[in-house]
Amino acid sequence: MSIHPIDAGSLVESFVDDGVLTLTLNSPSEGNALNVAMTEALSDALEQIDGRRDVHCLLLRSSSRHFCTGGNVKDMQSGSDLMSGGVEAVRDRLLRSLHRITRALSGLDVPSVCAVNGAAIGAGCDLALMCDIRVASTKAVFAESFLRLGVVSGIGGSWFLARIVGYAKALELTLTSEFIDAEAALVLGIVSKVVPQDSLDSEALSLAKRIAKNPPIALRMSKRLVREAADASLATTLEMAASMQAILLCGREHKEAVGRFLDQQATKKRTQT
Repeated sequence: MSIHPIDAGSLVESFVDDGVLTLTLNSPSEGNALNVAMTEALSDALEQIDGRRDVHCLLLRSSSRHFCTGGNVKDMQSGSDLMSGGVEAVRDRLLRSLHRITRALSGLDVPSVCAVNGAAIGAGCDLALMCDIRVASTKAVFAESFLRLGVVSGIGGSWFLARIVGYAKALELTLTSEFIDAEAALVLGIVSKVVPQDSLDSEALSLAKRIAKNPPIALRMSKRLVREAADASLATTLEMAASMQAILLCGREHKEAVGRFLDQQATKKRTQT
């Protein structure tokens, strides 16, 4: 086991352990809201990941009773933070600041696991949706609650939501601003697993470590193939699969994995005789 901290700032605690980079949202007094400071800290941390060859999976979690409560309503009222200035200034700030999170997280080469405890509301719900796999505690609550405040998802959550739950259900969740619990999220496919609150961190970390144990080059290619195949034609997907497979079959990583597999099979056979 090896643990290596990386620089992400106090709002986003970060360390690497056995190939898993854990990022912890750490602004409990603000409900881990995506204000300017949190947005910049999280963006900085996410943008470092793909360049690190000791990272094979991301685990995104929070240190407080809520995962992320989205935008700060008090800032909205005062017109400060991300919402300060006129239309052009706000649009530019969203594109250059808030959307850094969307681009970095959705574009990760390594797989991502999200541990959702408490509220994942508005942009916080969208943040969870950007991850590849979500594990929720029984205390988790999700909502695309933007219309309650007379706005839309400014971080791109509608793109992710529709691909996870389908067009009609995405519209229903968006247009009603309905709050749903962890079990309802499981039925809709928003989360893969629901676990007791005190087991959330261990379950999510265990999943991330199982993923991170895979051969790293093949792991990144596997994620990319599934991600691209979701929007590509079969012909394009087959071409991509053939190219990736040829690269892997001719590489050292594959040959070492085959050698380990055959050694394990031989050892197993000897112990059975």
